[in-house]
Formats: sequence, structure tokens, C-alpha cells
Amino acid sequence: MVMGYLYRSAAFVRQHLENSALRACGLSWTGFVVLWVVRSRGEAETRLVAEDAGISKGTLTGVAGTLESRGLLTRTEHPTDGRRVLLSLTDDGEALMARLRPAFEAEVAFVTAPLDDEECRHTAEALRRVAGQIQEFGPDRRSDDPRRGGRRPAAAPRHD
Repeated sequence: MVMGYLYRSAAFVRQHLENSALRACGLSWTGFVVLWVVRSRGEAETRLVAEDAGISKGTLTGVAGTLESRGLLTRTEHPTDGRRVLLSLTDDGEALMARLRPAFEAEVAFVTAPLDDEECRHTAEALRRVAGQIQEFGPDRRSDDPRRGGRRPAAAPRHD
């Protein structure tokens, strides 16, 4: 039951924020989250941005390319390791996030209006603990899944 409400609420909130605040700026939810993470971190490595945004590095590559083509984000080579890439907001990206903030915060206030301050704090803490559980213990539960970057266990030798 909790998972159903969590999933539905997350989907409704995301859709509402995309339709009410982000669409006017031409941003998808994922594009917004990438800009938000980069703005929060400052210049940051792609692997950290992907992790914080909750997306794969492959998805980030596409989103960052779109944001870069719009002049909102820059990609630069890491100064000591050419295999790594750093992301940072452009002046236009900073300006967009600053313009977007009041509308976004107003919609977040609308979404959370049924909750009083204590309920907001309790909900935020509960969701933080859920995320922490997954971050800390989730990788151990999926380490043998080849779709998650792990290796398939070697097949047992056949003795026919």
C-alpha cells in the first residue's frame, strides 16, 4: 500500500511541476533536476551529477547535450583526467534557474498545502530514510544483476 501511494504521489507531483512550472521554460523534469544538481554542487563530475539526479550516466549524456545545445550548461574536460567530464551552468543557465525558482516554489507550496509544518518535516524525514536505505543497502541486493553493471556469475562447469 505504501509503495502504491509513494509511486502515484511522485508521478502526480512530477507531472504537475512539469505542467505548471517547467513547461513554460521548455524544461523536462530530468532537465530541471540536472540543472538543479549542477547549480547546487557548482562545477561537478558527470558521475556525481547522474548519481544525485537519480539517472544513469547514459541518460545524463543525452540530457546534458540538450541543455548544452540550449546554452544552459557547459561540459569541460577534467583538468587532470581527460576521461572525466565536468558540468557547470552557464550564465543563461543560472539566470533560468533564478527566474524559475519563484514559480517552482509556489507550485511546491501548492502541492504540500494539505500538510502542516510538522507533517512536512515528518514526511521529508521518512522519505530521506527510505532513500538512505536504498543508497546504503540497495547495491548489495542487486550486485549480481548484469543490467546494473555487475558481472554475471560464472556458469558452473558441466560434467557430462
